[in-house]
Amino acid sequence: MCKQSVNKLDIRVYYEDTDAGGVVYYANYLKFFERGRSEWVRTIGASQADLLEQNIAFVVRRVEMDNIAPARFEQIITVQTALTELKRASMVFTQTITHNNKTLVSAIVKVACVDLGTMKPRAIPAELSKELSSGT
Repeated sequence: MCKQSVNKLDIRVYYEDTDAGGVVYYANYLKFFERGRSEWVRTIGASQADLLEQNIAFVVRRVEMDNIAPARFEQIITVQTALTELKRASMVFTQTITHNNKTLVSAIVKVACVDLGTMKPRAIPAELSKELSSGT
Protein backbone atom coordinates (compact mmCIF):
# COMPACT_ATOMS: atom_id res chain seq x y z
CA MET A 1 0.00 0.00 0.00
CA CYS A 2 1.05 3.56 -0.60
CA LYS A 3 0.49 6.53 1.62
CA GLN A 4 -0.65 8.87 -1.15
CA SER A 5 -3.25 11.45 -0.36
CA VAL A 6 -6.40 11.60 -2.43
CA ASN A 7 -6.29 14.08 -5.29
CA LYS A 8 -9.61 15.71 -6.21
CA LEU A 9 -10.49 17.18 -9.59
CA ASP A 10 -13.79 18.93 -10.31
CA ILE A 11 -15.18 18.52 -13.82
CA ARG A 12 -18.30 20.03 -15.36
CA VAL A 13 -20.40 17.59 -17.39
CA TYR A 14 -20.90 19.01 -20.87
CA TYR A 15 -23.56 18.06 -23.39
CA GLU A 16 -20.93 16.22 -25.45
CA ASP A 17 -20.35 13.89 -22.46
CA THR A 18 -23.96 12.72 -22.41
CA ASP A 19 -26.39 10.61 -24.37
CA ALA A 20 -29.70 11.91 -25.73
CA GLY A 21 -31.22 11.73 -22.24
CA GLY A 22 -28.61 14.01 -20.66
CA VAL A 23 -26.92 11.14 -18.80
CA VAL A 24 -23.14 10.68 -19.03
CA TYR A 25 -22.31 7.94 -21.54
CA TYR A 26 -20.53 5.18 -19.63
CA ALA A 27 -17.31 5.23 -21.69
CA ASN A 28 -16.79 8.91 -20.86
CA TYR A 29 -16.16 8.01 -17.22
CA LEU A 30 -12.90 6.47 -18.45
CA LYS A 31 -11.91 9.88 -19.83
CA PHE A 32 -12.75 11.52 -16.51
CA PHE A 33 -10.66 8.93 -14.67
CA GLU A 34 -7.76 9.55 -17.08
CA ARG A 35 -7.91 13.28 -16.34
CA GLY A 36 -7.91 12.49 -12.63
CA ARG A 37 -4.78 10.36 -12.93
CA SER A 38 -3.06 13.01 -15.08
CA GLU A 39 -3.75 15.68 -12.47
CA TRP A 40 -2.59 13.31 -9.73
CA VAL A 41 0.75 12.91 -11.58
CA ARG A 42 1.11 16.71 -11.67
CA THR A 43 0.53 16.96 -7.91
CA ILE A 44 3.53 14.73 -7.19
CA GLY A 45 5.70 16.89 -9.44
CA ALA A 46 6.19 14.38 -12.26
CA SER A 47 6.17 15.47 -15.88
CA GLN A 48 4.55 13.18 -18.41
CA ALA A 49 6.27 15.21 -21.16
CA ASP A 50 9.69 14.46 -19.62
CA LEU A 51 8.84 10.78 -19.39
CA LEU A 52 7.73 10.71 -23.03
CA GLU A 53 11.06 12.29 -24.06
CA GLN A 54 12.72 9.29 -22.36
CA ASN A 55 10.43 6.88 -24.28
CA ILE A 56 8.56 6.03 -21.08
CA ALA A 57 4.79 5.90 -20.92
CA PHE A 58 2.09 4.58 -18.65
CA VAL A 59 -0.67 2.54 -20.26
CA VAL A 60 -3.87 1.22 -18.77
CA ARG A 61 -3.60 -2.52 -18.35
CA ARG A 62 -6.89 -3.23 -16.61
CA VAL A 63 -10.00 -1.37 -15.47
CA GLU A 64 -12.64 -2.60 -13.08
CA MET A 65 -15.50 -0.08 -13.09
CA ASP A 66 -18.75 -0.06 -11.13
CA ASN A 67 -21.49 2.29 -12.37
CA ILE A 68 -23.68 3.04 -9.36
CA ALA A 69 -25.68 6.13 -10.33
CA PRO A 70 -25.65 8.46 -13.35
CA ALA A 71 -23.95 11.82 -13.69
CA ARG A 72 -25.98 14.32 -15.67
CA PHE A 73 -25.58 17.29 -17.98
CA GLU A 74 -24.38 20.47 -16.21
CA GLN A 75 -23.43 18.74 -12.95
CA ILE A 76 -20.06 19.39 -11.36
CA ILE A 77 -18.59 16.00 -10.56
CA THR A 78 -15.48 15.28 -8.53
CA VAL A 79 -12.91 12.70 -9.59
CA GLN A 80 -10.98 11.35 -6.61
CA THR A 81 -7.73 9.52 -7.30
CA ALA A 82 -5.44 7.63 -4.95
CA LEU A 83 -2.47 5.38 -5.61
CA THR A 84 -3.13 2.17 -3.70
CA GLU A 85 -0.40 -0.16 -4.97
CA LEU A 86 3.08 0.41 -6.36
CA LYS A 87 5.14 -2.36 -7.94
CA ARG A 88 8.35 -2.40 -9.97
CA ALA A 89 6.64 -1.75 -13.33
CA SER A 90 3.02 -1.01 -12.45
CA MET A 91 0.68 0.97 -10.24
CA VAL A 92 -2.90 0.51 -9.11
CA PHE A 93 -5.19 3.48 -8.61
CA THR A 94 -8.51 3.57 -6.80
CA GLN A 95 -10.77 6.22 -8.29
CA THR A 96 -14.28 7.46 -7.64
CA ILE A 97 -16.55 9.98 -9.25
CA THR A 98 -18.92 11.74 -6.89
CA HIS A 99 -21.58 14.42 -7.02
CA ASN A 100 -22.69 16.13 -3.80
CA ASN A 101 -20.69 13.54 -1.84
CA LYS A 102 -22.62 10.66 -3.42
CA THR A 103 -20.53 8.05 -5.23
CA LEU A 104 -21.64 7.67 -8.83
CA VAL A 105 -18.85 5.51 -10.27
CA SER A 106 -15.88 3.70 -8.78
CA ALA A 107 -12.93 2.08 -10.50
CA ILE A 108 -9.73 0.21 -9.86
CA VAL A 109 -7.21 0.95 -12.60
CA LYS A 110 -3.96 -0.93 -13.15
CA VAL A 111 -1.38 1.08 -15.09
CA ALA A 112 1.80 -0.41 -16.54
CA CYS A 113 5.06 1.39 -17.26
CA VAL A 114 6.26 0.63 -20.80
CA ASP A 115 9.10 1.47 -23.13
CA LEU A 116 7.51 3.33 -26.05
CA GLY A 117 9.93 1.82 -28.56
CA THR A 118 9.08 -1.78 -27.76
CA MET A 119 5.77 -1.35 -25.90
CA LYS A 120 7.12 -3.85 -23.38
CA PRO A 121 6.99 -3.43 -19.61
CA ARG A 122 9.92 -1.66 -17.98
CA ALA A 123 10.74 -0.60 -14.45
CA ILE A 124 9.34 2.68 -13.25
CA PRO A 125 12.32 5.08 -13.12
CA ALA A 126 13.95 4.97 -9.66
CA GLU A 127 13.50 8.68 -8.94
CA LEU A 128 9.80 8.56 -9.84
CA SER A 129 9.30 5.37 -7.87
CA LYS A 130 10.86 7.04 -4.83
CA GLU A 131 8.49 10.01 -5.17
CA LEU A 132 5.53 7.68 -5.54
CA SER A 133 6.39 5.61 -2.48
CA SER A 134 7.16 8.57 -0.23
CA GLY A 135 3.74 10.16 -0.64
CA THR A 136 2.75 13.70 -1.48
